[in-house]
Amino acid sequence: MHTKQIGKNLYLIDLETGGYKNFIGSYVIKTSKKTIVIESGPTNSIPNLLHGLTELKINPKEVDIVALTHIHLDHGGGVGTLLKHLPNAKVLVHPRGVPHIVDPEKLWVSSQSVLGFVSEIFGKPEPVPQDRVTAMTEGTINLGNGDDLTIIETPGHASHNLSFHESFNNGIFTGDAAGTYFPEFNLVSPTTPHPFYLEASLATLNKLASYRPSMLYYSHFGEADDAVRRLRGYKAQLLMWDKIVQDAVKQDQNFEQITACVLTEDPIMSNLSAFLQGHTVYAKTAIENSLCGFIEHVKKAQVKQES
Repeated sequence: MHTKQIGKNLYLIDLETGGYKNFIGSYVIKTSKKTIVIESGPTNSIPNLLHGLTELKINPKEVDIVALTHIHLDHGGGVGTLLKHLPNAKVLVHPRGVPHIVDPEKLWVSSQSVLGFVSEIFGKPEPVPQDRVTAMTEGTINLGNGDDLTIIETPGHASHNLSFHESFNNGIFTGDAAGTYFPEFNLVSPTTPHPFYLEASLATLNKLASYRPSMLYYSHFGEADDAVRRLRGYKAQLLMWDKIVQDAVKQDQNFEQITACVLTEDPIMSNLSAFLQGHTVYAKTAIENSLCGFIEHVKKAQVKQES
């Protein structure tokens, strides 16, 4: 199990979901006043998360909050299972996510349809008791000694995406709002599954940059510095994808042709292409699902313009 301290009062647990390292992470904020887990990860990784807490010498009874950036299986699917082991913890989630963690059956069916075999790698979510849910879109959590965790509403990747700014290290937990980070390459790829909201994503990136963060903490995967430059670079990458896909759709290209265009015309994706296509999960999520979401967004925008 891989756990490491990545900043003041801040730890990263590599959940090693499906046996993949550097794929999905949970973060732990530990102060004398609060213990907060950010991202439960999927159901099948909960044993690894609990083992990570043990490695960090954190008693499950100490955990006050499990904060979810959003309720997709890889980020919050395991929270119902996790809470069975954290008797004093509440779940912090966007209001739109509440129905889907209290009764996750529709989420599971939808995830199976979208993710296919990947949903089985993540595992079926269990329900969260209503009285253990705190719904928020903004606010702050006092961490003691003048420090706090700020909740930021950051739609785009999903309408219910939240990010969290911690004041100890001036870092932001981005969920999927700022893409997927590959530490082996020091590169980011888009996370744009259907339904994807480009305009909201661009506004979110501006909003996150306005905090002038020093660090970004990606759920996929790990910490990265030079945060403002990365946010601006990701914004530019989304705009590049928009142009590439718009041109391809106007030419009536099929999915395979559009994929080839993106993987060759975007220099970042060109560098990541071999790795992503050789990765069982990322081939499905980072390429197929993200491109499907972007293509649907472009087609819908074009129909709206023509009407």
